[in-house]
Amino acid sequence: MKLLDTPMGTTPTGRRPWLRWLALAVFVVALAIAFVNLGHWQLDRLDQRRAANNSVVVHENTPVADFAAIFTRTIIDADQWQRVTVRGTFDPDHQFMVRYRNLGQASGYEVLTPLHTTAGAWVLVDRGFGTKPNDKDYPATLPAPPSGEVAILGYVRRDEQGSSEATTPVAPSNTVRLVNSVAVGGTLPYPLVNGFISVIEMTPAQTGDLVPVTPPELTEGNHFSYAIQWFTFAGMAGLGLVLLVRSDVRAMRRAARAPATSREEAT
Repeated sequence: MKLLDTPMGTTPTGRRPWLRWLALAVFVVALAIAFVNLGHWQLDRLDQRRAANNSVVVHENTPVADFAAIFTRTIIDADQWQRVTVRGTFDPDHQFMVRYRNLGQASGYEVLTPLHTTAGAWVLVDRGFGTKPNDKDYPATLPAPPSGEVAILGYVRRDEQGSSEATTPVAPSNTVRLVNSVAVGGTLPYPLVNGFISVIEMTPAQTGDLVPVTPPELTEGNHFSYAIQWFTFAGMAGLGLVLLVRSDVRAMRRAARAPATSREEAT
């Protein structure tokens, strides 16, 4: 009986395994790079969260600023949650509803109303958060702002960034998903300063059961643990490749020894 030998460097089926190893190596390297990049992305998110938390803490101990000292330039992340005072008169004919907002565990909306300040500038004011019950739609009309001159203590806010569909008010309901003074200003008959103000206190007090929007909770979230998970996945992908190659090599060695054993038994 004639026995067929399996050449060294091939699998028992006769195919050379290095082609499969090469293809798998390319796939694993690409996968590992993606996992590592996702890990670094989570670390970047962690740095951003820490910077935001630090900004809140710093501004809690910073004296209240005047409107004219802050709203003369583009508002940046470092300006967020600085307390500021401003006086002016609301424009009740141009109000906006910001949909899909959350405050703590509650979901609902926020109300934006332009304010004509005593300094002559126009600024968007987030008058507060309103809860939307799950079994009801958003309100058809928004609570009117106080008439006459008001005094406001509020937080400095940076423009929220997103697509034009999210930042541009939808007519005729004047609803929007993100607060962006540039996009909203494009629909008004007067220019707005960059950024906006979230009300802490208002005198005289407003009606409508609107709740002041507060700074984010000072936690770091799960970004660090997510980063560790992505880095672990990258390591597991590399380890899986090594184990597969070792398994193929052992199979090749067993296949190479099998013909010699068969010949010895035949004699």
